[in-house]
Formats: sequence, C-alpha cells, structure tokens
Amino acid sequence: MRPAFAFAAALILASAAACGGGDGGLVTATVVVSDGEGQRAELTVELARTPAERSRGLSLRNELPEDGGMLFVYPDETESGFWMKDTFIPLSIAFIAEGGAILDIQAMEPLSAELHRPPGPYRYGLEVNQGWFGRNGFAVGDRVDVPEAVAAAAGE
Repeated sequence: MRPAFAFAAALILASAAACGGGDGGLVTATVVVSDGEGQRAELTVELARTPAERSRGLSLRNELPEDGGMLFVYPDETESGFWMKDTFIPLSIAFIAEGGAILDIQAMEPLSAELHRPPGPYRYGLEVNQGWFGRNGFAVGDRVDVPEAVAAAAGE
C-alpha cells in the first residue's frame, strides 16, 4: 500500500506544479496589446499581484518565451520604480494606465541598479523581452487589454 501512496502523492505534486503557471507557481493570463490601426499581439504573462510576487518579478531567470512576459498588477495607481538587480534577461517594460493606455516604454539592462519610472502614476507594468514592443510595432499611446478578473485580483 505504501508504494501506491507514494506514487499518488508524486502524481498530485506534479499536477500542482504543472497547473501553477510559470516559475514559482505564478498564475498566468493572456493580455492583448493593440494599436489604433488594428495591429494586435497576444502575450501569455505571469501575474505579479502581491508585494512578494512584485518584489521577486523575473529575478534569477535565464530566459523568457518570446510571446511571454510578466504583468505587475497594483491595486491602485503607483509610482513605484523597477530595477534589474538580480535579473539576467534584457527586458523592456511598458508602464500602463488604469484604462490600458501605454504611458511609457523603457529598455532595462540585466543586473543594473538603475531605477526605471514613468513620468507619472501607472496601474500596471508589463515586462517582456527587450525590444518586443518595437519588433511588433507597438509604442506609447497603444493599449494593453488586461482582463477584468486580473485587474480585480491585485493584492496589497
């Protein structure tokens, strides 16, 4: 009976790990980036909704899928900054307003302590591989559609 229990426990743990999303078991969602001319791109993003998740971010990662990223979700507008102290991947970040408009896009270099902030308050930060926005034709003023359930799930 013990071997069967051990096998069942291993199966449950493997299933739980597979359902968690990306690194660290974060939940994932799909966001759509679009411009005013009908250009659209979907990204599968890990959600950083709590202070601990936002603090860890993409630290200690060696790679990020081309159509992946991390969406930092704040319960209210913030002016928090981002840095790359323990992050090995060159990233771009879009700072996004409550309604989904991209306010600013900045390139961030690996392992840098430089603080990145937009000119004003924002509600979301979207980190992707460096240059993704430009390669896909997106710029400041374009939109990121964040699912309503994601917006409502930010923890403090």
